[in-house]
Amino acid sequence: MSTVAFIGLGNMGGPMAVNLIKAGFTVKVFDLVPAAMQALAEQGALTATSACGAAASADIVVTMLPAGKHVRSLYIGDSDNKGLVDVVAAGTLLIDCSTIDADSARFVAKHAADKGLEFVDAPVSGGTAGAAAGTLTFICGGSDSGFGHAQVALKAMGANIFHAGGPGAGQVAKICNNMLLSVLMVATSESLQMGIDHGLDPKVLSDIMKVSSGGNWTLDKYNPCPDVMESVPSSNDYQGGFMVDLMVKDLGLSQEAALLSNSSTPMGALARSLYVNHARQGNGKRDFSSIFEQFAPRSSE
Repeated sequence: MSTVAFIGLGNMGGPMAVNLIKAGFTVKVFDLVPAAMQALAEQGALTATSACGAAASADIVVTMLPAGKHVRSLYIGDSDNKGLVDVVAAGTLLIDCSTIDADSARFVAKHAADKGLEFVDAPVSGGTAGAAAGTLTFICGGSDSGFGHAQVALKAMGANIFHAGGPGAGQVAKICNNMLLSVLMVATSESLQMGIDHGLDPKVLSDIMKVSSGGNWTLDKYNPCPDVMESVPSSNDYQGGFMVDLMVKDLGLSQEAALLSNSSTPMGALARSLYVNHARQGNGKRDFSSIFEQFAPRSSE
């Protein structure tokens, strides 16, 4: 079985790396937080003292990082540090699962290709629950050969794997999806609150809408109204799940992409504005379904 270097062991990366271990891969990990590496070591991972150290002897490198600048820096390096493309062995496959701007993905893919390496941008959908369960959706951009090579690792971490197109295409598809998700979450929240304002039971209203023309993923899997659905962030004071700050980042990427293509995205722009305002009110670390609270009556205190 191949050796996988996994770099970035946050709420998503950690469970993904565990699933690679369970699938029989030798996994060597690195994270800037020592406790995150220790947690993976207890699951059977090897640890490294640097990202380059983890990647140097790997057959496949998987990264899960916060933003495009981190991905560029890690893979390409700078005047003081070598990038991963300079230290990995010939034939090593590079897979980045971060959600970043498409231009950064294309930039890294070009530099990797110049070194004779395949780079696949493979952002994920499915949240922390999907990461833990190994049921993530991977949305991939890259060459046909890179995509084919990547599937052996991606299948250990996900249930749905798509090839959206060439380098950067995975990122474009991901931000289109997350823009739609944000709009659905806002619309579902305001609809449920209007029903509550008129005296309706939000659970009954949710059940009605789920099987009617307003049915959508947020009603089926991620209801934003507290105590309507078990085991979702809204029923745990909006803890866990997908942070508001991350949704703000993704909506920013969506609007940057819209400008580049001259696309009209009025609903996406409004959703971004609502989520930015929500984050500024101190909700950045809470789950994105907490936008529901923006529509609830305010206390008269």
